[in-house]
Amino acid sequence: MRPFLNSLFILLFLTACSQSKSKHITEFSQNDIKNALLIDVRTSHEYGLGHLKNAKNVDVLQNTFVAYFDSIPKTKTIYVYCKSGGRSAKAAEKLSALGYNAINLEGGYDAIKNKK
Repeated sequence: MRPFLNSLFILLFLTACSQSKSKHITEFSQNDIKNALLIDVRTSHEYGLGHLKNAKNVDVLQNTFVAYFDSIPKTKTIYVYCKSGGRSAKAAEKLSALGYNAINLEGGYDAIKNKK
C-alpha cells in the first residue's frame, strides 16, 4: 500500500508543477513585460489584423513553435495570448512542461477589443 501512496503523491506533485499559470488579459499591462516576453500564439493572418504592443507572433499551430524558445532562458517569464484563450492555454501548458514560467492571458485579444 505504501508504494502506491508514494506513487500517487509523486504523480500529483508532478501534475501540479506542470500546470501553467494564468492572468486575465485585462489585468495585463506593458509594465508586466519589462523582464518578460509577450507572445501572440495566433496565426500570422490574425496577428496582422491587430495585436498587443510589443507582442511577438509565434504561431502555436506551427511545428516550429517549441523550437522558437530554445534560445530563451527558462528564467524568463513568457506571457501568451490568442483570440479568446484556448490556444494560449495549450501553449502555456507546452511551455510550462518544458520548464518555462508561462502565463496564459485569459480572455485573449477579443477581451481587449471588447473592453475598448
